Amino acid sequence: MKITKLELFQIPPRWLFLKLSTDEGLAGWGEPVVEGRAATVAAAVRELEGYLIGRDPNQIEDIWQVLYRGGFYRGGPILMSAIAGIDQALWDLKGRRYGLPVYEFLGGAVRSRVRVYAWIGGDRPSEVGTAAKEKAELGFTAVKMNASEEMHYIDSHAKVDAIVSRVAAVREAVGKDFGIAVDFHGRIHKSMAKIVARALDAFHLMFIEEPVLPENQEALREVARYTSVPIATGERMFSRWDFKHLLADGCVDIIQPDLSHAGGISEVRKIAAMAEAYDVAVAPHCPLGPLALASSLQVDAATPNVFIQEQSLGIHYNQGNDLLDYLKDPSVFRYHEGYVDLPRQSGLGVDIDEERVREAAAAGHDWKNPVWRNADGTVAEW
Repeated sequence: MKITKLELFQIPPRWLFLKLSTDEGLAGWGEPVVEGRAATVAAAVRELEGYLIGRDPNQIEDIWQVLYRGGFYRGGPILMSAIAGIDQALWDLKGRRYGLPVYEFLGGAVRSRVRVYAWIGGDRPSEVGTAAKEKAELGFTAVKMNASEEMHYIDSHAKVDAIVSRVAAVREAVGKDFGIAVDFHGRIHKSMAKIVARALDAFHLMFIEEPVLPENQEALREVARYTSVPIATGERMFSRWDFKHLLADGCVDIIQPDLSHAGGISEVRKIAAMAEAYDVAVAPHCPLGPLALASSLQVDAATPNVFIQEQSLGIHYNQGNDLLDYLKDPSVFRYHEGYVDLPRQSGLGVDIDEERVREAAAAGHDWKNPVWRNADGTVAEW
């Protein structure tokens, strides 16, 4: 079997799909994308096409090494996301070729189902208590919410009070045993992050996420002194070489590699094994589409230190199209009592509605995140 063709589909709401075809009629699908930079990732995939055409798709590890090490410059969000989608498609092909879910090639399942959480609130969260209660009524056992709006290096305690009020409303709505994660989104600088983290300690959160920007990793240790809540980060880290410094520093409790950003199934599997050696949990980042989630679940199935999975059904980014819209059988992601069953079909476990994808690609998208500014006019983190 040889790889013969790569096709890319930039589809709403903000996704990029890849179809990798072979001379024997089998195809694999992947999701190589950086939110807001889909066209750039598509260009990177096309640049890698010459390394793929004519290759045996079974040689996943060797292909990964060539894509990563074949260029003098490596790493970063664009290249690693391009490699991630290709890697997903190769694993999808392999599973379909042999009639097995991908996790069977990763050592087999260590669990029968995966806990998932839902998003509440948007970039400017409001009425989060009601939203959390609605998710609980749908059967979810955990939610995640953004912490703040714009926040300057040193800012008002009124903004801290607003964060506390929102989290308090959620805790009151869902009770003490419900999981609540608060995403700082890297919006809050070190000085204020310490204050916010301490103020939230009383709510017994599941975790706080990206309390500072990943490039300010050294600040995590200081923030950790102000809270007993587990600290999560990693959605903006792209390889095991990024994560090794984070893990060695010993200041994180949960890592969140993204299967569409951090080199795909092959690389995240290795990152998760590194984390296990440091007694660190894994909660893969996934506010993306169905192929990213399907890839995440394959890794989740075979990874003992995974404890929960992000998923994007109903997330505020999904305007016009949602997680299930491009699937032939949406029931593969049926959530029950806060969990999703392991995929049973071969490959990634999902069948893409190719006709609908091609129609959607004709419209495409040009999604960009907003640019925020502080009250004094300076650019704020989003």
